[in-house]
Amino acid sequence: MSDTKLWKGAIVPASIAAVILIVVMALARGESGLVGAVLASFTVIIFFSVHLLVARISRDLDPMITMALAMFSYFAKVILMGAFLLLVTKYTDRSTVDRGSFAICAILITMAWLFGEISSFMKLRSQLPLPSGKEKSNE
Repeated sequence: MSDTKLWKGAIVPASIAAVILIVVMALARGESGLVGAVLASFTVIIFFSVHLLVARISRDLDPMITMALAMFSYFAKVILMGAFLLLVTKYTDRSTVDRGSFAICAILITMAWLFGEISSFMKLRSQLPLPSGKEKSNE
């Protein structure tokens, strides 16, 4: 299944980046860096996994329904992400969750995810048969 290969291709580099960043932030910023890095890892992996899940669910649906689901999932993720970030900033102390660690980890894990997803997509696309380029004309 190409969706599974795409997800595996993205989750591996994102997970590796997450583990490395969690260790680095824990060593550099202490417990608050650890918490910030773990929250960022969880947030990014869930955010992008939901996108691939919606794509998998809507694969065989009408294109208009697929677009509606994609738009709904996008806006729902953005609203939930905003609410999550608001809760973290309002109800946690900076000594509990290091904001800088969260931001750095979120950006770098996102880059790792996108790199893995694009690489997997290119591998999947390169295995598709290409047209021969010779078209018969009916003249």
